[in-house]
Amino acid sequence: MTLRLPKILIVHDHPVVQEGVTNLLLRSGFFAVLPPCNDAKEAVEYLRIIKVDPVITNLNLPDINGIELFKRIRAEFPDTRVLGMSTFHGPLYVSEIWGAGASGFSIKNTSAQDFEKAVTGALRGEIIVSPLIHQQTSLTFAHRNGPVLTRREKKVLKLISEGNTNKEISGKLFVSLNTVDSHRKNLMTKFEVANVASLVAKVSKLGLI
Repeated sequence: MTLRLPKILIVHDHPVVQEGVTNLLLRSGFFAVLPPCNDAKEAVEYLRIIKVDPVITNLNLPDINGIELFKRIRAEFPDTRVLGMSTFHGPLYVSEIWGAGASGFSIKNTSAQDFEKAVTGALRGEIIVSPLIHQQTSLTFAHRNGPVLTRREKKVLKLISEGNTNKEISGKLFVSLNTVDSHRKNLMTKFEVANVASLVAKVSKLGLI
C-alpha cells in the first residue's frame, strides 16, 4: 500500500526561494511538493483543479497581498490550510495574518527544523509560529512616530498618501514601476500593514502625513 503524502503548493515569485523551500520539504521525505505558483491568481486556478494541503505562500506577491490570498482561499477552499511566510514578523502584522485565517506563520530566516514543524503543525490543524515571533516583546518601530524611512521612501509615502498610482509615482520620481512597487512593499512591511489603505490610515494616525 502506497502512503499518500500531503501535497504542498508553494506560492512565491522568487525562483531561488521556490527551489530552496521545495528541496527542504522533499528532503524530509514527509511531503509531496507540487510545481510552485508565481502569484495568487495562478495559485487559485491551481487549487480549483487539484486538492492541496497546505498552501505555503509569501506575504508579498506581485498581484495581490498574501493576506488577501489567505482570505480568498478561506472563502473558496475552506478545508485548505494556508501557511504564511515572510521576512517580517511585527506583532501587528502577524495579528492581521491570524485575522485572515492563517494556519501558521514562519519567518524566512527560521531554521529548517522549525519550518518543518510549522508545516507539520498546519497539517495537524495546529497553529504554529516561528519561535522568533514568541521572542519578540515589542514593536519594531525605531521611535514613537514610526519606523525609520529612507529619503526615497518618504517621497513615495507622500505620493501614495496623495492618491497617486504606481505609474504616476514612477513618472514623478523618474524611476521604474518595479522600483516603486518595491518601495511600496517595503513601506507596508515597515508599518506592519497588509494593504495601501491601511498604510495611509496608519501614517495619518501617526501624524506623518
